[in-house]
Amino acid sequence: MISSISITQIKYVLALEKTGSFSEAADMCYVTQSTLSTMIKKLEQQFNRQLFNRKSKPISLTQEGKLLITQLKVIYNEFENLQELVQESDQQFNGTLKIGIIPTLAPFLFPLFINKLVTGYPNIQFTINEITTEDIVTRLKNRDLDIGILSLPLKDKDLVEKCLFKEDFLVYDASGKNRKIKKYKIDDIDVNRLWLLEESHCLTSQIEKICHLKKIKKPNHNLDFKSGSILSLIELVNMNKGITLLPRLASLHKNLINQDFLYKIENPIPVREIGVITHPNFTKRRLLHILEKEIKEAVKPILKKARKVQVIKPY
Repeated sequence: MISSISITQIKYVLALEKTGSFSEAADMCYVTQSTLSTMIKKLEQQFNRQLFNRKSKPISLTQEGKLLITQLKVIYNEFENLQELVQESDQQFNGTLKIGIIPTLAPFLFPLFINKLVTGYPNIQFTINEITTEDIVTRLKNRDLDIGILSLPLKDKDLVEKCLFKEDFLVYDASGKNRKIKKYKIDDIDVNRLWLLEESHCLTSQIEKICHLKKIKKPNHNLDFKSGSILSLIELVNMNKGITLLPRLASLHKNLINQDFLYKIENPIPVREIGVITHPNFTKRRLLHILEKEIKEAVKPILKKARKVQVIKPY
């Protein structure tokens, strides 16, 4: 009978779907491989359907499995939500929190507070994924993530978003020739020395919405740079004595960035909104409040309010 299936069985199915390996799924669930295999087989018998193609490498879902896996994820997530509500009534702080964060933010934001967060809440299992905006949105809707941290606004009617802070941009000119300049105007940027992230990356699209720089930039000789990493971008700009635009938090990376090459931008100052997005059915609100509090406290001493800002919207 379908009514007799257990949450544990669903957990095993989801682990196998994620790893594509019985041994890895068993390790993930802290059970023996034979136990996991037996429980999944029993579930398939209850459904009277084969969920996995065991002959493929890695193990993959059958067509029938693909039809059921989304609903199994919903059931498992709703069970976790129920557990969270029970814990909230008991004032407990434990459970899991799966976070997705964009690559242009992760290496600069998390080091500011992550140690304090994990030591302060030892009973919460934090899982952090550095992924693109598109992947965050997809995984939130599939309930594979709890929270996304990224640039706003998205204006996705199927998700809930909240702004946490606004981060201004700085000009980074590695030529060292303009040290007498106190502030840069956007029009002062030498577009033929300008380096940006790859075209599909949200930060590139954001900057171009203000500057329209791509249309007038000449091809950079025989080098076509495509990367989603700000750290790689900075290294390339340093080597070529180039110029780029950096978010405030990224500008603090003193190992790569010569602070003498950083310049403020004249008003209106370009700013991106950083915030969190969640699924409408998200219930781990206490954990979300904890995360929001730690982030705001971490960036408060660094970010200054600009009198006039021009918010940069993601693509």
